[in-house]
Amino acid sequence: MTKRLLLIPIALGLLANADPNDPDPALIPPPIRAMLEAAIASGNENDITTVVRYARNAVPEAADAIDAMADVWRDEKTASRSRTIREATFFDLWHGRVELGGFATTGNSQNIGLTGIVDLTREGLQWRHKLHLQGDYQESFKVVSREHYVASYEPNFKLDANNYVYGAAQYESDRFLGYFNRLSASAGAGYSAIRKPNMTLDVELGPAFRHTEFTDARIESALAARGNLNFTWKLTPAISFNQTASAYLQKFNSTVGTNSSLNAKVFGPLSAQFSYNVQYESEPPIGRQTTDTITRASVVYSF
Repeated sequence: MTKRLLLIPIALGLLANADPNDPDPALIPPPIRAMLEAAIASGNENDITTVVRYARNAVPEAADAIDAMADVWRDEKTASRSRTIREATFFDLWHGRVELGGFATTGNSQNIGLTGIVDLTREGLQWRHKLHLQGDYQESFKVVSREHYVASYEPNFKLDANNYVYGAAQYESDRFLGYFNRLSASAGAGYSAIRKPNMTLDVELGPAFRHTEFTDARIESALAARGNLNFTWKLTPAISFNQTASAYLQKFNSTVGTNSSLNAKVFGPLSAQFSYNVQYESEPPIGRQTTDTITRASVVYSF
């Protein structure tokens, strides 16, 4: 809040020293100015945009001065963020989410199921880093029926606001889907097709290399084509929908995976999430199903 309040005198000072041909801040009536200052102090972009719109309608002759006052705040905010990012170390600026879910039953049935996911993102001026860790475990009467592990790392280099190039490395293990170990590496182009406050869509496409050790003793290494989609839609301030899809298409075993999730905030950083995941393997070992699904109900902590 202190940093936000400091932006007000900075904005007013810059306006006071503005070029004589620039909009005159004195044209803004004191009540309107006070309202704008309160909005700027809040630091909320939506509030500022709303106040500016109504202020322009109320005092059309001061519209340019009102816009200038808001623009000065935005410019200073952008410059401050850039300084913070430039001065940060690699271990700073990370944000993400931790998802935990599970169940246990006793009596006529003795089942246990656990799921855990960690997603971390670091947004820099030119680089974006994404780390994903996931584990699913389930057993019935002490017999394991699911054991799925994933770890992936993806750096992005931003070419401009919408285009970037990516690298991706991933490790997977799921003996129930037919493979003990699978390593994947890819590089290619990414495009942010939608970048709005309440909706984003990123698509990626590039060549890949995969090495798979199957449960039937087969070992395959092959080139593949990789495609990835990540769509997020904030339906309300408390409810959001996310859809991801990825595909590795190759001569031997191809893989397609999708995950649909609905997230609802409970309080503070905690939210409840319901998700449905589908993974398809085109040529699994004999005796294995081509398609595997899992439904999760989890608690999510965002930071």
